[in-house]
Amino acid sequence: MPEKKPTRTADLDYFYGQSSELFSFYRIPKLLFQDSRFQPLSTDAKTLYGILLDRMSLSARNGWLDKAGRVFIIYTVQEVQDSLGCADKKATKLLRELEEYGLIERKRRGLGKPDLIYVKNFSSESSKLRFLNRDNDDSGVVQNTLQDPAKLRCNKTERNNTEISDTDPISSDENDWMSKRTQLEEYFSQSLEVDLLLQLCPDDEDTIYQIVDLLVDTCATNRKMLRIAGDDKPAEVVRSRFMKLNADHIQFVLKCLAENSSPIRNMKQYLLASLYNAPTTMQLVYQNRTNHDFAHGSTRG
Repeated sequence: MPEKKPTRTADLDYFYGQSSELFSFYRIPKLLFQDSRFQPLSTDAKTLYGILLDRMSLSARNGWLDKAGRVFIIYTVQEVQDSLGCADKKATKLLRELEEYGLIERKRRGLGKPDLIYVKNFSSESSKLRFLNRDNDDSGVVQNTLQDPAKLRCNKTERNNTEISDTDPISSDENDWMSKRTQLEEYFSQSLEVDLLLQLCPDDEDTIYQIVDLLVDTCATNRKMLRIAGDDKPAEVVRSRFMKLNADHIQFVLKCLAENSSPIRNMKQYLLASLYNAPTTMQLVYQNRTNHDFAHGSTRG
């Protein structure tokens, strides 16, 4: 049979003169392809570096600097997914890949808050030395003295238009909401023993922070009813249940997530249901295992 040719919905025009200059472009440095240090770096990671570099120029114009005068950006895993059209795991992998090659540095600001990302200047001699021995790079703790986290949220840009920023003033209601979030972040940091969880489950670091962020968002909401596992439940009931969770419950949810072989269409709803049901489900699962082990031991005896 003759090979099928792709159907064209429209004939594209040619470029004439300087017409190509009408478009915006992401800049991917040639050195990422020519320098032997970065030969093993995946093409997707190089593309992501170009996207982050583009966002950095906007941050510089908006004055997003730390005390040392270094430019930082905020670019979440979800934004990476949207930009590259990839899944959560790949987006996380690409960010880690850029970190391993010293092209970016991520600084955590606390639970529920997006990371600050520093796009590193790999072309300088000092960067080459740090690439060879990154353990000697003690850049210190990030301190942003120009804008607080609430203002950073209000300075977000449209993903497809990095030339425009929203600088509307923050309402008092939003300040109250941010204060409530901060208190909840501190609460869950202690009650869930997040530092311990990160040590016990290093491969689930991003998921742990996503869970904490989800718990904070849910408990900070002003809605009266919340949908959990297809049912509308009073927000106060959900909030009370979530605030009784501990590190064991989170480990149980992570284990269930790892063992789940079915595709998850809505990760947020899946996690909400898992967290809400974790105390009951965990108890039933462990009781069932205990009964099984007891029965099995009795048979052998």
